[in-house]
Amino acid sequence: MEMLRAPLLGRGKKRQKADPVTVELVRNSLIAATEEMKSVLMRTSYNMIIYEALDFTVGLFDRKGDTLSIGLGLPMFIRGMSNTVKAKIDYWGCKNIEPGDILLTNDAYTTGAHLNHLTFSIPIFHGGRIVAFSTCMAHWQDIGGILNGMTYDIYSEGLQVPHVKYHERGRLNRDVRDFIRMNVRRPDRAMGDLEAQLSACRVGVKHVEALLARHGAAAVQASLDDIMAQSEAEARLQVAAIPDGVYEAESQMDDDGVDIGRPVPIRVKVIVKGEEMTVDLSGVSPQVKGFYNSNAGVACAQVAFKCLALPGDYPINDGGFRPLKVILPPGTVVSALHPAPYRVWMTYPMTVVDTIFKALAPAIPERVIAGHHADLLTANINGIHPRDGRLWLYLGGLIGGGWGAKSDEDGMNGTICMNDGDTHNGPSEQVENKFPLLVHRYELRGDSGGAGRWRGGLGTEVEVEALAPINYMTRSDRVVNPPWGLNGGRHAKGNRIAIRRKGELTVFPGGKVDTKLAKGDAYIMSTGGGGGFGDPRDRPIETLKRDVRQGYVSLESAWKDYGVRFDPETLEPSAE
Repeated sequence: MEMLRAPLLGRGKKRQKADPVTVELVRNSLIAATEEMKSVLMRTSYNMIIYEALDFTVGLFDRKGDTLSIGLGLPMFIRGMSNTVKAKIDYWGCKNIEPGDILLTNDAYTTGAHLNHLTFSIPIFHGGRIVAFSTCMAHWQDIGGILNGMTYDIYSEGLQVPHVKYHERGRLNRDVRDFIRMNVRRPDRAMGDLEAQLSACRVGVKHVEALLARHGAAAVQASLDDIMAQSEAEARLQVAAIPDGVYEAESQMDDDGVDIGRPVPIRVKVIVKGEEMTVDLSGVSPQVKGFYNSNAGVACAQVAFKCLALPGDYPINDGGFRPLKVILPPGTVVSALHPAPYRVWMTYPMTVVDTIFKALAPAIPERVIAGHHADLLTANINGIHPRDGRLWLYLGGLIGGGWGAKSDEDGMNGTICMNDGDTHNGPSEQVENKFPLLVHRYELRGDSGGAGRWRGGLGTEVEVEALAPINYMTRSDRVVNPPWGLNGGRHAKGNRIAIRRKGELTVFPGGKVDTKLAKGDAYIMSTGGGGGFGDPRDRPIETLKRDVRQGYVSLESAWKDYGVRFDPETLEPSAE
């Protein structure tokens, strides 16, 4: 990926050599800018999905749409945001984008995700020309379309917004605003989130303008070139440490929500040669009938690559992805073509990422993790609120699950899945305050983590009672195909969906439910754990004893999976 092909300075001008101090000031200013964009969006948005769950992404992009800095919310938007900015540039052309314009689209096949993600971009000008774009994508609770049930094409999923100027030369396009308001069920909340997104974008503009005013365009350009080169060099160094070879792995999703019980294959190939890595996703399933399709294949490869080659808090920019190539034919579940449905787009990509790690496990076991619960376990929950008689909408679930163990560390407990990174669960107090729901319990799920020398993380379980009639629909996956272990580690428990009516519990073996709950009924959502790493018999006895005392591992599992008996009274290892 070529970064900054059209520099801030314009052609024909001599490049300025980067000053190391200025480089660090620019680097940290970009990060500070996207962090403040995040804070402003969270503090001014109207829906919990944004200000609590952090289902959004903000970013700064150069005049060609390449990533300068991105503030995550959603790691899987590591590519979609840049692609969306580039699509806006291609559509309008820089000559037709003017100061005061605000560009908007939610085209699923451009953003790579569902229509709920409206993406606003404000062009930033310096010296009379575009130098960057400040952009915000956030999840809207409702975008019209079918409220419950399966969707079979993009038309049933809600309002499609083509490339439009929400503001033109600083003036609001009232027709666009009114068109959006008329197509959402709670315009009061939706338009509040819209204004919050614009506020976040304006913060990005302010920071870039201040950066240029302080250092000048030449120094900023030189610093950006240096930042990209440093990211590239670090990534190449990390890839070069991986043995050359062709590595393959496969997994499968439970089904596509339409042909229930028919597995959907996920096959990946990773080719490492010198300082470059190629991720071949040609073997991933063709697009499916149900709403699990996306255009997030390149993002899957980039998320995996970021974890492997640029770990920790290393800043994200497109320079770091130069050593990565992705082979992705059109028409797969992660490169789906129009009019494929995208509503639950986020489910399959995280298993693709998991499978990339699985492929590389023989080569770099110290850098990968075992399989994780890999599903947001979301549910569309809605009804008429008895308090005010108005429709309420809640994206239920969003509870943490178990992450896979590493070669030297247990997996994390109760953490939101890989697709969503920094996403948080919705606090029970907020849920009960806003909706006619009562959270009876939200707890760690014992024995859900895969056994191993290093144990997989635990999933969680939440039981929620309906205080008024509600509609409840979920299409959870990785129920039948649980998270796998590595290097002798055992697989974990998979995700699970159940409903309690009049004291009688019904478990749905495929995780697919579309029903109504009466007052007093309850839904129970249980996330899977993470796979174990290494032989369970090698787990230190003191560590296993701590697991048993904390309730992470039952007495039965301690004996069955780890080969150690514990006294049920003292919880001490038995002498036998």
